[in-house]
Order: sequence, then C-alpha cells, then structure tokens
Amino acid sequence: MTEKKRLLTGDRPTGKLHLGHLVGSINNRVRLQHQYESFFLIADLHMLTTKNSPEDIAKIDANAHDMILDQIAAGIEPDKVTFYMQSGIPEIHEMYTLFQSLVTVSRLERLPSLKDMARDAGIEMPLALLGYPVLQAADILCVRGDLVPVGKDNIAHVEITREIARRFNFLYGETLPIPDGLIGDVPTLVGTDGQSKMSKSLNNTIYLSEQPVEVRKKVMSMYTDPNRISADVPGKVEGNPVFIYHDAFNPDKAEVEDLKTRYRAGKVGDVEVKEKLTIAINNLLAPMHERRAKYEETGLIEEIIYNGTLVAREETQQTLFAMKKAMGLTGVWNRIRRKVEKRQKKLESKAN
Repeated sequence: MTEKKRLLTGDRPTGKLHLGHLVGSINNRVRLQHQYESFFLIADLHMLTTKNSPEDIAKIDANAHDMILDQIAAGIEPDKVTFYMQSGIPEIHEMYTLFQSLVTVSRLERLPSLKDMARDAGIEMPLALLGYPVLQAADILCVRGDLVPVGKDNIAHVEITREIARRFNFLYGETLPIPDGLIGDVPTLVGTDGQSKMSKSLNNTIYLSEQPVEVRKKVMSMYTDPNRISADVPGKVEGNPVFIYHDAFNPDKAEVEDLKTRYRAGKVGDVEVKEKLTIAINNLLAPMHERRAKYEETGLIEEIIYNGTLVAREETQQTLFAMKKAMGLTGVWNRIRRKVEKRQKKLESKAN
C-alpha cells in the first residue's frame, strides 16, 4: 500500500469563517483530506506579525475555536486531519532560528506579498513580517510536509521553503523533504456590498454560522444593478453580486438561468431573485448548522486542538533532532555537560 503524501495548510486565527473562505479554500480542503495525510495549522504566531495588541491576543482562543468548528461544520473530518496550534510547539521557533542563516534579507525583501501585508495592516515592515516566509518554512518542514495548497500568486512563499530545505540538505546532508506547491485556483468571492473581496474588516460577509434570519437580512440588502430602478427595466447580470452568488451557491442551474433570462428582459424583480438566493444559501448552511451543533455542545474542539498539537509536536521534535544531528549540534551541549560533570566529580573527590 502506497503511503499517503503529507499535506500542510493553515490559517491565522482571526475569527469566524464566511462564504469567501468556503469558496477560496475550505471546499478544496474537504476534497483533499481524503487524498492526503493532512495537517492544518492554527497560525497564531503568524498573526502577531500584524496583530499583536493585548486585545488581539486575548481573542486567539475563541477565534481558533470558531475557525476549527467552522471547518468541521463545512465537512472537514477530525479523524482525517491533525489540527495544531503553532504556539504550542516551541520547537518550531528553534527550527525558525536555524533556518534564518539559510536565506538572505534581500531574498525576502523581493517578495511583494510582504509589502502588501504591511500596507494592508497600515504598519511599517517589522522584522517579524520580513521573517514570515522563514517561519512558514519551519511550519511546513516541521511535520515534513510534501505538499502545500497555494494560489499562483503565493507560490513564491513555497519556493522560499524549497530553497531553505535544499540549502540545508546541501550543507548538512539529505535530511529535509523538498515540498511542492499544490497549485490551484483560489477563487475570490465578492462581498455582499459588491466590493472585490468578502472580508470581516469590510463588514460585507455572510458567515458559515449565520442563522436563516440573518442570511435573509444580508441577502436582501445586497447590491445589484445600480442602474435598474424598477423590476420592468432590463438588468445587467454580469458582475451583479446577487447572480455571482447564485452561480456559486445555487445548485439549481436551470432556476439560475431562468432568473438571468428574465432579469435581462426586465421580467423579474430584485426581491424574487434575492429570495431564491436566500433559500439556496440557507439550504447550503443547514447541514453545517447540524454538524456544528454536535461539536459545539460537547466541548470537543479544544480537545481536538490539544491532541493534534501533541501529535504535531512529536513530529516536530523528531524533525528538529534529525536536523541538529545532521548539523553536529546534538553533541555540543552534551560534550560540555559531560566535561563539567567530570570536573565536578574530581573536585568533590579531592575535597573528600
């Protein structure tokens, strides 16, 4: 039997997941969990690069809980995936330290995504953010990940990991895997207000935990064709957020095509189109609410995170030991310790 390849992905614990996350990554993870041995990282240390206030840190527990609960509700199976907390594995930071000498500052500065992150956070580039890709390399290699799902725009981060692993193996011998980016489309869902991206900070989201009443309220307030002042005026379907959502979430494609045809002809109002969308989204979320309830009531989420972190830490300790052994570091401290202990015994013997 062929051993499954190991997949590593993760998120910063910034809160509840929404439909944009479902389209952008979660649906893909649900598919991949059956093909690979999956490790899902709760990247709380990465979060500190742009959100490090006491208020932000105080929310990590609740945010991690909600994030894992939402993924399980969406179809991730806890027995197929290892969820783990980054800050619960101090060895990751030791690997991060060892990797820092294997990549140059100028190489990291060439990554445009880091500048974008600093700009979006409204901060000057901190050292921690510059080292973000190096910490990512430790995240990936600590569990000896073979594959990292990534969009085409972010493949450069995986390439940094590959360069670090290759450099380590060149200097100290074959120790680390060279992971591959599992490149795929990462769809972006427009917000309910028509902005280019659904985002908590823009207040244009529909959360996976949203109840039917709230879903209806948000859908009914969605932007449509601004030039359409009444139902009998032909409307534009292309770029219309309501129809973008119909295409994404309404499984009844015949109904969607009928609505589009009538909308273009001025024979259906926005209210009916939105009512149909409300039904489709609530039907999508209903089974998620059922799965959520099973785990929410039992308090198992923290146990899932705890047990997964223990598994990932053991993997990381094995990787770190192999790295230090290859580098010749495992014996340094032990040699010093033995010399000191030997000397102390001699002194004690003379004193007696």
